[in-house]
Amino acid sequence: MKKRAPHPALRLLKKIPRGKVVTYKEIARACKTFPRVVGRIMAGNADPVDYPCYKVVASNGALTGYSAPGGLITKRQLLASDGVQFLGGRVHPACFHRFSRMEISEAQE
Repeated sequence: MKKRAPHPALRLLKKIPRGKVVTYKEIARACKTFPRVVGRIMAGNADPVDYPCYKVVASNGALTGYSAPGGLITKRQLLASDGVQFLGGRVHPACFHRFSRMEISEAQE
């Protein structure tokens, strides 16, 4: 049986540079959907090694919604090891990435 291609929201995760994060809202904008839908897609991510859903945070930089073992503690450790900076317990505003039209287009293919 042929394996289904991952949702564009998951493919966009590979476009996030080292030391950067995106918000559920940013992925929703790129995929023309809603942030809650993106949250459900991330929760169903069967391959978090290949599709790093830990790089998705709330719009205010808060760490939310990480169901892998260790929860939000693990998410913070993964982000820190990736070079993401924190300020007051939230992701530093300089660490937010916005997808370019090219990145969005490539993820839709």
